[in-house]
Order: sequence, then C-alpha cells, then structure tokens
Amino acid sequence: MARNGETDEDILEEAMDWFLRLRASRAAGDEGDFAVWLNRSPAHREAWLKACKTWELMGETTPIHEDLWRPGRQAKAVAARRRRRAFGVGAAMALAACLVLALAGPSLLLRYQADFKTATAELRTVTLKDGSTVELGAASAIDTDFTGGSRHVTLLAGEAFFDVKHDPTRPFVVTAGGVKVTVLGTAFDVRMTPEDTTIELARGVVGLTVDSAPNTFELSPGDTVTVRRDDGRISRGRLAPEDMAAWRHGRLFVNDVTIASVVEELQRYHPAWISIPSGDLAGRRVTGLYNLSDPDRALEALVQPYGGKVHRISPYLRVLALF
Repeated sequence: MARNGETDEDILEEAMDWFLRLRASRAAGDEGDFAVWLNRSPAHREAWLKACKTWELMGETTPIHEDLWRPGRQAKAVAARRRRRAFGVGAAMALAACLVLALAGPSLLLRYQADFKTATAELRTVTLKDGSTVELGAASAIDTDFTGGSRHVTLLAGEAFFDVKHDPTRPFVVTAGGVKVTVLGTAFDVRMTPEDTTIELARGVVGLTVDSAPNTFELSPGDTVTVRRDDGRISRGRLAPEDMAAWRHGRLFVNDVTIASVVEELQRYHPAWISIPSGDLAGRRVTGLYNLSDPDRALEALVQPYGGKVHRISPYLRVLALF
C-alpha cells in the first residue's frame, strides 16, 4: 500500500524523479535512499518498472529487468516477485544496486575517473596545482595529471574553458576525444559532444594534434577548429571573442548545426529528459543564440522556426515533435 495518501500518479512522478537523479550525478547516500524508497510498497516497485519501460519505449535506454514485463515471461515475473517477498529489504537493496549500475554506468565511470565534475546546470571554477584555472560547464568532467613535472588534463565530458598559467618549462596538454591541445600559457575553450570536439582560442597560441591527421598545426586568437569523431574531418573557422565560450555568460551560440546537437548541449542545462522521436526534426540545421538560463524557452526557439512544438509531458520529460 502507498503511504500518506500517495496516489499512483504521485508515486510514478517520484519514480521518474529517481530515474533522472540516478542517471545524473548523485550525492552521497543516494543509492541507500533509493533502496528505501523502492522497498516502501509493491506500488513503488511497480512505478519504478513503469518509469524504466517508458524510457525503453522511447529508445532512451536499454531494457532493465525485462523479465518483469515482457509478454510470455509471466512465470519469471512471479518468481521474481516471490524472491523479493522472501528476501525483503535484502532483495530490494540488491535490485537497487543492479538498477543503479544499469542506469548510471557511464555516470559512475565518470565519477571514479574525474578529479573535478559538475552536475546538470552547474558551473564551477577550479584552480589547478600549477595555478591555472578551469571553468567547467554543466555536466562536465576532467581528469588531471601533474605527476613527474607534467601538466596534463583530459576532458572526459562536456565543456571547459582553460586559462593556463605560463610555464615555458612545462607545456600544458589537454586531450579530448582524439584531439590534443598543447600550450605554454593561453586561454581557450574545449567542448566535446558525441559527434565532435571543438576548440576555440581566445588568447595566445596553441598547437593542435588530431589522431586522424599526421601534422600538428597552430591556432591564433579567434580561431576555431571542429574535429568530427566518425571520420576525423577537420573544419576551421573564425569567431568573435565575445562569442567564445558563451556558455560562461549563460548563452549558447551555434552555427549551422543540427537540432539534435543543440539538444545535446541544452540537455546539460535542463533537469528533464529531452527526446526527439522525429528524425526529420532532429536533422534540421540551425544557427542562433540560445539562453541557457531558460532551457525550455531555448527549446521553443530552437524548433518553432520549423513548425515544431515542445511537449511538456511531465516535470521530468520534454518531447520535441512536428505536431
């Protein structure tokens, strides 16, 4: 039975909240709190399975404990329920652990790899051992290595703006998605998406090495370089200083990119999960400036020129569609 007059809808909203919370970065104790919530009643466990299935049907995640809902597997479901009743809290804890690993595997990996990490919509500035500063964008992570006199930072996810302290004896190296940036002292932005890695140079000179290219080439202030992940294709351009790393000022500037790629960026600033079922809409190309402090308004500005709409399914889900 649900507690304190909770309705099925209330519990389902809580389940969706836990789903998104466990996919993103979590505070200490989240796993234990989730296990307590999950074990409150059969209604809570059923709501959790519904939340997982909803995301599966939308293609946003792989099936989790599919034996509990797949047609023709009722016997397994009954056995699973009996095991949960038999083992009580212990079984709920085990289920919680499995679900956390299945849902948040990439997030857990980042948690252990990263020296510094931000959550959704969080911006953070850190000072490294050499006095250089790094401004981390939302949902971003870096790993640092200053052993043996080296200065090496790996961008694991998201975006970071580096202001490097000059040291002619120790080059500062940043690697991100097959791209290596080598500097002595300068300021530049590095952004990684599933499709590409982009470098924007605000000050100084940097040397750029790409895994797919044989030579190192230099960037000057105002230069931008984008390297495709799939084929290693390199695109160069110029950008006004005020538009570089615009996310630091709550703005997202894009130039001739797909709606899907913009959504990837906005997702790091939006607490709800964003889905684009329409491949046609996802593939449309846009150029514009969007407000990161109001991601819902940014989503509307993104799709409205193409007749698209933002459907607010719940506080935890946005669906972009052409109807």
